[in-house]
Amino acid sequence: MAETKFKDLSSLGPSLKKLINAPFANPNTTPAPPQIRNIYQRLAREAKERKYGEKPWIAIAAAATFTLNSPTSLTHLHSTASSTTHHPTLPLSSPTLTPLHIAELIREVGLKCISFNGIPRTINCLNAFRSDLEVNPWSPSLSSSPSRAVTNANVNHTIGRGNALWKSIYTPHHAKLAHKLALAHPDLPGYILQGHYSMLLSDPPNVEGGIPQQARLGRCLTSLVAVACLRAQTGVGPQVLSHVYGLRKAIEQGLHRTEPEFERDEEREGMELLAGDEGCEWVLRSVDAIAKAIGGGGFAGWERVEDEVRLDGEVSEVSNVAEGVQEELQNGTTRRRESKL
Repeated sequence: MAETKFKDLSSLGPSLKKLINAPFANPNTTPAPPQIRNIYQRLAREAKERKYGEKPWIAIAAAATFTLNSPTSLTHLHSTASSTTHHPTLPLSSPTLTPLHIAELIREVGLKCISFNGIPRTINCLNAFRSDLEVNPWSPSLSSSPSRAVTNANVNHTIGRGNALWKSIYTPHHAKLAHKLALAHPDLPGYILQGHYSMLLSDPPNVEGGIPQQARLGRCLTSLVAVACLRAQTGVGPQVLSHVYGLRKAIEQGLHRTEPEFERDEEREGMELLAGDEGCEWVLRSVDAIAKAIGGGGFAGWERVEDEVRLDGEVSEVSNVAEGVQEELQNGTTRRRESKL
């Protein structure tokens, strides 16, 4: 059999490059809209007025922003949160997060977003966010030591904390849910439990040079991140519902009163308020406001267009589509036209 000869595969042809970066495929991250800082400021103000605390609103806003793929908005979020946490009108007893802690908190949210949004968005957003932080004199102090590496010495503990988190969120249906996932694919529950709940969503032990305690999410804030990510993602209502219940179960289990992430009674009481109907509605509406402002970076970012895309990557003339619609109207068979992607 003759050996197949390939052309040079080290470079891409112009038409392929053009198709990869076609505007209708939204190949780039989403720029920050002009009003995003005002929205973040409103969330900070409302969280203070409702006594929800600092960390929750920052975690919710960061999770939604990562989901919507807008790293420049993350920079505005950090700036907004850094200014509001040190406002001179705050009482002296109010806990404050330093700009460094806020940056670490946003980075930790982004890492956990992988479980809900996938890896690429987190990579792109974290890289851009880290680059924007370089102008700050404290940026060399950002954590640099990994804390989630699995070794022979910690593998059992790692799997154990993931199983504990899974049970905490889904009890009393945790075993039934794992069985149902296994029916969908035999490797699905093992991958989710070990790859995500064990290694990522559950907080690892402290390590020198790792994420500081002030930036850790813990059980309660992780549920808030899940709700915000899934709401901004759209199309996954059952999962939003599951993690709303997961948040409430964390409160029912009293975890907000034992986790070191909440040092003050005001913070613990704020989590109790957030878990109620009014608090959960505020979370969802806050995410909605961010999503409406940032727009097309979501998973539903494929916008319906009137132009049809041909297989050769070129776009048909708008006039051709208009003629087709006109013909349908004349025939009395108007249909919604969607792009054939």
